[in-house]
Amino acid sequence: MQQVPAVTIDGITLSQSLAIIQYIDETRPRPPLIPADLQQRAQVRMISDLIASGIQPLQSASCITQNLYVLQKVGEEKLQWAQHFINKGFKALESILKQTSGTYCVGNEISMADICLVPQVYNAERYKVDLDQYPTIKQINQTLMELEAFKVSHPSCQPDTPDDLRS
Repeated sequence: MQQVPAVTIDGITLSQSLAIIQYIDETRPRPPLIPADLQQRAQVRMISDLIASGIQPLQSASCITQNLYVLQKVGEEKLQWAQHFINKGFKALESILKQTSGTYCVGNEISMADICLVPQVYNAERYKVDLDQYPTIKQINQTLMELEAFKVSHPSCQPDTPDDLRS
């Protein structure tokens, strides 16, 4: 099964965003991507799962090739279809982030949740979702995009990003 994203690291190939992020956090824990505090840890995992499993599967820029078949089947209605599911997920996410966020998704330290958020916001922009209705998501994303690590790793900057999706 061809899966993206995928990474070969330490002699193994991993796919699936959360598995990759958690492996990196466990083997290269500076800075930690999953907080030590058990409540914050649970919040980070909840937000990451909501994005990776609840919003992302049929939307993500990292899954363009996997989603192409689905989007072709949806046909001319794909913009409305994508907007519907992104909006549905963002409404839930906005509600959660109002309770958990500080500077970032959970408090004031970057976490796995923030790593999941940026590509999904990129996707929402790609599908012309009005982010003004999600002020917490919008603010966190803007703050993250000021950081060099998020700028260089942005989906639009990846070597395999199609030309029409590059920034």
